[in-house]
Amino acid sequence: MRMSANQRIYSNKKLPKTGDHVLYPELSFKITGMCFAVQNELGPFAREKQYGDLLEKKLQEAQISYRRELRTAEPGNVVDVIVESKIALELKAKRALLPEDFRQIQNYLQASGIKLGLLVNFRGHYLKSTRVLRLEPKGAKEKREV
Repeated sequence: MRMSANQRIYSNKKLPKTGDHVLYPELSFKITGMCFAVQNELGPFAREKQYGDLLEKKLQEAQISYRRELRTAEPGNVVDVIVESKIALELKAKRALLPEDFRQIQNYLQASGIKLGLLVNFRGHYLKSTRVLRLEPKGAKEKREV
């Protein structure tokens, strides 16, 4: 019998319907749309701070509450943007996202108690926005939200 390293294991569990468990779909859709507008305006080769400044302007125009460059409990950790105390945004302007970028936003989510993060990379030809959910160990108590 030949085994493949990429063999998939399927279970009999029923998956929830699409959209049943999506966190903050309207708000995350608006934010992603703003990020596309920012990249269209600045192009793929601006600096991270320039993307953040223009995104901040667009959030103000849309009258969406946010906090920028919020420090977490650990020294040196600064979340780029927290939108309506529901979504943490981590903005990147690099060739490709790395595992450490996902760990970084997961650390922010753990420290802040926020359930959803958007990891947005502006550098590519097309904007790359990835939804990241806070990992919760079974039986863990809910952390306070920022």
